[in-house]
Amino acid sequence: MPGPFPEAVTAAEIREMDRVAIEEFGLPGIVLMENAGAGAAALLLDLLPPARRRAAVLAGRGNNGGDAFVVARHLLNRGIAVDCFFTGDLDGVDPRSDAGVNLRVLLRMGLPIREIRGPEEVSSAGPSIAAAGAVVDGLLGTGAQGEVREPAASLIDIANRAGPPILALDLPSGLEADTGRILGRCIRASRTATFALPKKGFFLDRGPAMCGEIRVVDIGMPRAAVEKVLRARKQAHA
Repeated sequence: MPGPFPEAVTAAEIREMDRVAIEEFGLPGIVLMENAGAGAAALLLDLLPPARRRAAVLAGRGNNGGDAFVVARHLLNRGIAVDCFFTGDLDGVDPRSDAGVNLRVLLRMGLPIREIRGPEEVSSAGPSIAAAGAVVDGLLGTGAQGEVREPAASLIDIANRAGPPILALDLPSGLEADTGRILGRCIRASRTATFALPKKGFFLDRGPAMCGEIRVVDIGMPRAAVEKVLRARKQAHA
């Protein structure tokens, strides 16, 4: 496996690493998000055809959507046109959250972000997704549980049918991080930009078919935070 930390981890373990990095090491979560989004944006560039320098960014609620907002900013800074879609009400995003901070930056940059809540809005996103040179999947993260709900389910279907290559942020939306099971619908990624460490589900069940090429993004997670969690795993299984 590529990257500085070769271990595959569970969703609970990566959440604990985030907690340790933020609470015990004092590394702000927004720094981790910035590093994740910047690294993922760099991994998108060679997926874009030279004649189609446009990306469709699909952002969900929570930190996965925040990662997508960071990707959108870095793409704009590189002169790439961006169509951004958000599955929810923008006014409902806490402006004090890491995702909220990055959302407000995008809005101040003048990027229109289209709210996707119902079937008509989902359908209207289809032409932009099909016209993109590449799609960024930031709909659902490692905490997703149960069947994928609307409007994310329909956006996943549209993205999979549209044809452009898809870069999944951290994991393909709809893939269960620990098991590789599909939660009803799942992005079929061309490339997965996974943050800090690969997730166990990438190598189980449907994971290999849905992840495409797996690239690990170094987000600046302190190695000591990683080692602390991995030691706890070993002790629990001793």
